[in-house]
Amino acid sequence: MDETVKPLRVPPHMSEYADKHNFSHLLQSMLSSLLVDQPEDPISHLTRLLQRTSVDVPRVLVLGPPAVGKHTVVSQLILILNCRQDDVIITHLFFCGGWVLEGFPQTRLQALSLQQAGVLPEHVVLLEAPDDVLSQRDQGELVDPLTGDAYHETFVWPLDDSVARRLEGRSPPEGQRMAELQRHRFEVTGLSSAYQHVLKVINADQPHADVYQQVLAFVRTRRRSRTPRILLLGPPGSGKSHQARLLSQKYKMVDVCCDWLLRSVAANGSALGEEIQSYLGDGRPVPDSLVLQVLGERLSRVDCSDRGWILHGFPQDLQQAKSLLESHPPNRVFFLESTKEVCLERLTLRATDPVRGERFHAVTRPAPSSEVQNRLKTRPEDHTHSVTHTLNQHRIHTAGLQCVFPHAGRIDADQDPHTVFESLESKLTAD
Repeated sequence: MDETVKPLRVPPHMSEYADKHNFSHLLQSMLSSLLVDQPEDPISHLTRLLQRTSVDVPRVLVLGPPAVGKHTVVSQLILILNCRQDDVIITHLFFCGGWVLEGFPQTRLQALSLQQAGVLPEHVVLLEAPDDVLSQRDQGELVDPLTGDAYHETFVWPLDDSVARRLEGRSPPEGQRMAELQRHRFEVTGLSSAYQHVLKVINADQPHADVYQQVLAFVRTRRRSRTPRILLLGPPGSGKSHQARLLSQKYKMVDVCCDWLLRSVAANGSALGEEIQSYLGDGRPVPDSLVLQVLGERLSRVDCSDRGWILHGFPQDLQQAKSLLESHPPNRVFFLESTKEVCLERLTLRATDPVRGERFHAVTRPAPSSEVQNRLKTRPEDHTHSVTHTLNQHRIHTAGLQCVFPHAGRIDADQDPHTVFESLESKLTAD
């Protein structure tokens, strides 16, 4: 293969160093700064950025329907975060190494465009209130002609009497706010999904001071910035593959299934693949040295280093666990704990349609017709005696794995998959 088309790989020690020193956060900050400021001298601009005492700067979006109180919240945020207002690219963009952006983006497409341009918020606040509350606020809105700050007869009144005396009513064109509100309601679901990992929805139908305190508390929380390297352990049938797929879909991490990876390499026609195929074809376990070689190559690619990964299917014993720690140590480990009875039910009652390649389960996903049911085939490894043997082997090695990963989280995997995912997700985002 031409060297120019091989996947880029990052040596493990470089990934660990970058993770330890928060390079991902630093690069995002620098890229956002360049795209927002568009300086004439990018090198000098980046030098000044690097000379700052901290790159932990605010990058906040405040979104919501018209009259929900976005501008008031943003005005207070930039004061407490010690930002200055600046007219850069878009009105209401504030920049002080970080930024607070008000009311934009308004659609999922605009959000994706910002993400592609490197404008990546650390926190996204979505203010919401019932339509009747928004209508009431809209009718009583006042504006300071000198500063453009918005106030309200009932909800937000200026403390300075001189400001109060110069306030003027603001009357938007008839129907304009209703059209803006309808557009927000139509777009808000897609917009929220674009920022679901950094989003907090706050009820704005309460005293403004309470709303602001909730926003400030959220903005002051630090997001987990290190690249996730997640290891899922557990017996066959505990749902590791399913949970890894859910995590990958939601958080865009790379799903690395060791068994699938070995089969993929075995089918690629390389010398290494042929060697691995000789073991798979005979039903023999692939030697650890070959597994680690394949796994190390995959985990060293740039997509894993950049987006993070979820590994399952390896390690299965003490020695494999130690080898993984030496080569590509995970930073989060979870044991999906499931009873033998549940695992047996999940594995022995499943079968595959050889015509369409779909997998069904006698209880949770039965075949759609008798025709499909009659042609289902059970894989040899899903027969009761094979599953029992595999579960017994796993139990023998569990103590060794727990010694290597003493601080691993524990998840009750006997629950339904959705509940298991919620438990797993809550532990992932807890710190």
